[in-house]
Amino acid sequence: MHNNKTILLVEDDAVDAMTVRRAFKDLQINNPLHHAENGEQALTWLRDPAIKLPCLILLDMNMPRMNGTEFLREAKAEPCLRKIPVVVLTTSEEERDRAESFNLGVAGYMLKPVDYNQFIDVVRIIDLYWTLSKLAPWSAHDK
Repeated sequence: MHNNKTILLVEDDAVDAMTVRRAFKDLQINNPLHHAENGEQALTWLRDPAIKLPCLILLDMNMPRMNGTEFLREAKAEPCLRKIPVVVLTTSEEERDRAESFNLGVAGYMLKPVDYNQFIDVVRIIDLYWTLSKLAPWSAHDK
């Protein structure tokens, strides 16, 4: 990505989380990756005053305890968290999920391909976009 700041992966499926880690390694994305298994866990981590906020959140929609939509509602309601870009990376093709995600301010909505080579392409596109993007003048990355 465009820096060495942490990326938060909010994903309940262990295989999908390993696939993201593998894709990062294969694409030589060196950002630290912090993994939360659901929205609740992610918010607890994000609210910890000891951590620096991530530069990007990769968010699954279908999770137990607190799903992606519920996470977005809470995170986007908090001034220090709402500035963090969120890209939904999910298997959900539900139009309702996509529409609500964009209404809640996500930067992108990507479907997880089953094929690893296609998955690599999706992660490559996310990486390229965030590498080329200019950050807003405020910094969501530091508390």
